Amino acid sequence: MNGPEEIYQTHVLSNGLKLIHQRTPSQAAYCGLIINAGSRDEAECEAGVAHFIEHLIFKGTGRRKAFHILSRMEDVGGELNAYTTKEDTCLYASFLPKDYERALELFSDIIFHSVFPDKEIEKEKEVVIDEINSYKDTPGEWIFDDFEEMVFRGEPIGRNILGCEEGIRNLTREQLLGFVRRNYKPQRMVISSVGDIPFERFVRLAEHYFGSVPGDDTLMERVKPGGYAPQYAEVQKGTFQTHCVIGTVAYSYREEKRLPLSMLVDILGGSGMNSRLNLNIRERHGLAYNVEATYTPYSDTGLFSVYFGCDAVDLDKCLRLCKRELEVLYREPLGSVQLQKARMQAIGRLTLSADNYENVMLANGKSFLVYGKVEGMRSLCERIAGIRAEQLREVAGEVFDIDRQSVLIYK
Repeated sequence: MNGPEEIYQTHVLSNGLKLIHQRTPSQAAYCGLIINAGSRDEAECEAGVAHFIEHLIFKGTGRRKAFHILSRMEDVGGELNAYTTKEDTCLYASFLPKDYERALELFSDIIFHSVFPDKEIEKEKEVVIDEINSYKDTPGEWIFDDFEEMVFRGEPIGRNILGCEEGIRNLTREQLLGFVRRNYKPQRMVISSVGDIPFERFVRLAEHYFGSVPGDDTLMERVKPGGYAPQYAEVQKGTFQTHCVIGTVAYSYREEKRLPLSMLVDILGGSGMNSRLNLNIRERHGLAYNVEATYTPYSDTGLFSVYFGCDAVDLDKCLRLCKRELEVLYREPLGSVQLQKARMQAIGRLTLSADNYENVMLANGKSFLVYGKVEGMRSLCERIAGIRAEQLREVAGEVFDIDRQSVLIYK
């Protein structure tokens, strides 16, 4: 064990691949391989390749065809999935604890031995283009990608994860293989596990299926986004609703102020029905069905945003109400009762989330990849309980300042 409050164990293979395991008595096991490589690591001519590879790794290896990959875990009642973000690619599975070896062997085969057959590449291009078009049919989701592109204009981190139709059609097998060669390296990987298996057996299995992969000490190079300037844009989409995102750049996940900002975002427009934006815009004025605030930290920057959808005639009023709530949080410090409620809400949600072992597995893996450790629940709750009203007001002044906000509107 790594300390009195941690319940996870870690190990690093000789090639640099990291392992983290949390043993639980659950009848289900969860395991994921997280790679520190995503869409921001693409060259400009490769836009969309990281996500496209996530699709193609299921389409054939040197020893398996697509059917055998898809059936390998499902044949024993398990599930296999993957996702791509701006900075990560993740392959993960849920299964019975007796099938750990099956899962790890499959992970190794998919990640290091995919062959990307030309026929499957052409077929999957149509699937990904359909995925792109499905997002275009959902303006409440598509607007977030356009907003991020506007805020980080001209930067790799601002590009859409899915890419565009023309770019996807022009992707070649050599580009896929080139991205994998540059980025799918053991030093950039973590295998995270939550399930009922002894740690020693988990390490032996990982060593057996991943230990022979050559390591590579080449440093990852990411260019930090340049200077930010607020933007305002209106785009004619012909939608029934008017959609709006307002927001700005924020802290990276290496900055201490990220925790107070996360609490502020929850107070402002988190998932609870008691958020300030929901109580004001939806409950009090009945102007929007959906209003929410989000904070996404990256390795060297972050993004804060507020989204709402409303009738066109209510747009200006909704914007005024949003800006008023932002201003209140940096002009007026929270009272002691409000602060205590915010702390309790954050601690309660954090504690409840620990009951979802799949989320725990993914969070542990990401934390170990980024920080080299996982902060214990007790320590994190103590830090939340120690957040002061003046800290929140200071952070709100830095991030919620009205003059720093960009605005994107779909009409």
